[in-house]
Amino acid sequence: MSDDAERRGSTLVADEPATGSPRIRKRRGLRRFLVALGVLVLVVGAVVGGGLWFLTDRYGGNIDRVADVFTELDEDARPAPATPAEAASAEPVTFLLVGTDSRDTADEGIAEGGRSDAIMIARFSGDRRHAQLVSLPRDSWVDIPGHGRNKINAAYAFGGPTLLIETVELLTGVRIDHYVAIDFEGIVQVTDDLGGVDVVVAETTNNGPYTFPAGINHLDGDQARWYLGQRYGLEGGDFDRVRRQQQFVEAVFTQLFSSGTLTDPGRLDAALLAVTSAVAVDDTLSNADLLSLAYSLRDLRPESVDSFTAPVLGTGTEGPASVVYLDQVTGDRMWAYLRNDSLSQNAGEFDSEALPEVPR
Repeated sequence: MSDDAERRGSTLVADEPATGSPRIRKRRGLRRFLVALGVLVLVVGAVVGGGLWFLTDRYGGNIDRVADVFTELDEDARPAPATPAEAASAEPVTFLLVGTDSRDTADEGIAEGGRSDAIMIARFSGDRRHAQLVSLPRDSWVDIPGHGRNKINAAYAFGGPTLLIETVELLTGVRIDHYVAIDFEGIVQVTDDLGGVDVVVAETTNNGPYTFPAGINHLDGDQARWYLGQRYGLEGGDFDRVRRQQQFVEAVFTQLFSSGTLTDPGRLDAALLAVTSAVAVDDTLSNADLLSLAYSLRDLRPESVDSFTAPVLGTGTEGPASVVYLDQVTGDRMWAYLRNDSLSQNAGEFDSEALPEVPR
């Protein structure tokens, strides 16, 4: 079936089945994305006066804004803001991250064909020293306000970022403060600027003109495009595809933060411009807000970022659609920890195997 979802009856049928082992996983995927805003701090920290504001505008101004994401939400029906821990110095901040593979409709923050390839909740704790990332399988069978039960990425197709946020808030009881759209095609374009990136392949696979042998693979931009685009022949099906996306973005930001990149101003500038051009945020986040958030995260370290998948019971079918059934009991416990800003302290309850990492 083509990438564009096909609606049959009242069910939106996605382009691939939800197969594989739906285990709860704590992962390091995308942790570098969560601290990517800290790059601005590393850069502007060496600049004084007007130069700081020049660089803020150069990189922050390169990020697209998505208009009116929150204006149509019913404030009275939304969850309360997260409760900060007693020692916290600020309110927790929660983002909804949506990964797509097209920027053709970036102004609306919606991928071509209305698809969302990855859906994640990202939380910066009130102490700004911890962060959590929770992936929601795109085939999760959930209630969508005004549309009954359907796959969660159908919310994106039916009503864009606003309806997706409303759906996630209904599912989790966690209030979303901001929205971020990540263009994986744009991130792939950064690969060649960085001289390629390393990923670990669990089992040898083939896609297009390339074979990806088990072990460490050094990917250029074209290889990365085929690696991320593989949809069949993966043991875990769509779960493995999401893991590849997370692992690849981690690899990009690992390379971005490497000493070779940080000490080469021209290379760093080109990479940062490419990365920021692959990201769009809601229009309530100004450049000054981004800089302020980046500065508040100056003490956040990668080892303090915990990554999870929403608890899953298993997979099945609804009509012609292959779907993922979420574990409501375990999920309610996870969402409760997010609401009171204590998921990092209770991460062990949801721990499983981590993604393979490239040796450093």
